[in-house]
Amino acid sequence: MTARIVGMTAADATRCEELETVLFPGDSPWSAEAFRSELTGPHNRYFVARDESDAMLGYAGIALLGRGADAESEVHTIGVDPAHQRRGLGAQLLDALLREADEHGGPVFLEVRTDNEPAIALYRGTGFEIVGTRRNYYQPSGADAYTMRRPAARVEGQLS
Repeated sequence: MTARIVGMTAADATRCEELETVLFPGDSPWSAEAFRSELTGPHNRYFVARDESDAMLGYAGIALLGRGADAESEVHTIGVDPAHQRRGLGAQLLDALLREADEHGGPVFLEVRTDNEPAIALYRGTGFEIVGTRRNYYQPSGADAYTMRRPAARVEGQLS
């Protein structure tokens, strides 16, 4: 399934909250206010996936931190409506985040539940590797998370 990936607006926050409660019921889902707050951060980039009728099917966000040799990025979230999962929308959203990260420079980090095999496979397929484990990372469930890292992408014109 191909969707339009566009910038998230404050008007999308309510739908994001709805999806969060379905996707992450035992792990403190984000509120609409939390999404609106993230949108105000100048270093954050958030996107939504929309179908042909303009319905929001998923969302994703990343923080672009530091500059120059200290640049790095951190994937905050990726979520896809369960009715539309396994159709490539997560990959499309991740691609949008990684384009932003590659333009910013530096490595990219994220956390993912250790039992979320589909997400782990998606991340590995784009160059992420597990670099650590965070015990009891997700609350209140106490689920563990892997920290994953993708090295800085080589941008054309950069010296190796």
